[in-house]
Amino acid sequence: MRILRLPEVSQATGLSRSTIYRLVRSGTFPHSVALTARTIGWYSTDIDTWISARAATSKDQADD
Repeated sequence: MRILRLPEVSQATGLSRSTIYRLVRSGTFPHSVALTARTIGWYSTDIDTWISARAATSKDQADD
């Protein structure tokens, strides 16, 4: 398991920084983990799971 910093999360998801933080606040995106007092990251497995869930939801909606 890797810890991804914000630029990697943004690149993997295609989302901007502000959108990621908005989704975290709304509870629809994985929460970050504190690495130091001023540094955060996300578990790569959490991001991969979120991307897979979004892809499955998108596919399900397309099939309707």
